[in-house]
Amino acid sequence: MTHVLSIVWDFDPVFFSIGTFEIRYYGLMWALAILIGAWFFDNFCKREGLSQEVSGSIFIYGTIATILGARLGHCLFYDPVEYLSKPWTIITGFRDGGMASHGAAIGLLIGLWLFSRKNRLPYIWSLDRIMIPVGIGGAIVRMGNLFNSEIFGEATSLPWGFEFVRSHKWLAEYAPSAVHPTQIYEALCYLVTFGILWWLYYKKDMARRRPGILFGVGLIGVFLTRFIIEFIKTEQEAFEVGWTLDMGQWLSIPFILLGLYMIWRGATCPIAEPVSAEGSPAKPAAKPAAGKKSKKRIK
Repeated sequence: MTHVLSIVWDFDPVFFSIGTFEIRYYGLMWALAILIGAWFFDNFCKREGLSQEVSGSIFIYGTIATILGARLGHCLFYDPVEYLSKPWTIITGFRDGGMASHGAAIGLLIGLWLFSRKNRLPYIWSLDRIMIPVGIGGAIVRMGNLFNSEIFGEATSLPWGFEFVRSHKWLAEYAPSAVHPTQIYEALCYLVTFGILWWLYYKKDMARRRPGILFGVGLIGVFLTRFIIEFIKTEQEAFEVGWTLDMGQWLSIPFILLGLYMIWRGATCPIAEPVSAEGSPAKPAAKPAAGKKSKKRIK
């Protein structure tokens, strides 16, 4: 029975297929998130006078670290016994949506550390700037979960409830009731986080003036959102049933605390000078001569 005040979600998650080979929208959303991240870092480097080599380097380090971290995080946090007994599924399960945002975060932190060392940049420079594409990238990946009809919420009578008719979990446990589309809730919150970070970087120059604040705000925006929305999500794994806090919430707490610390640290430290790629204070741009207008575009 279909409720009048609900949305029947019957979206085919496969973009196209050739025989048994499939390209899914979920994978395309990950690719789009990574490409947007690369575009933003290219923009950051141009805006701050860094070489294109730096921009290309972050794409390599960030992409590999994020994908590996997300996949290994899912395998180790949510079903280690299964994946250790069948290690080949660590690779073959990519297409089925087996990625963990907390694993992606840990992998990205490691990748950024390696990137910063290679390019002689302060680690905090990388951490502040990565949070801007992470905000919009997180929203895009959550839409990939929506296309996969996975990671949804508990039953609801609200008019925007979804009936995930392609989900075995929904059919077995929640049909015919509609459920919260928590993928959309998270995506919207991440977009708000992205908007705040974009404003702090481009309009308030906060990354230069108060290093650490963008990183802290981004962590709070992403992981506090995750922590709160988990209260209305269904359990992702059977072992979480009966837990006061689920695995996603426990894994979010350290990131929330780190975010609070980074905001406090950035707010209490002296205002910083711009930093060049060599780690030394950058020279400010020369002011235009009196009576002449600068034609330099503000990016």
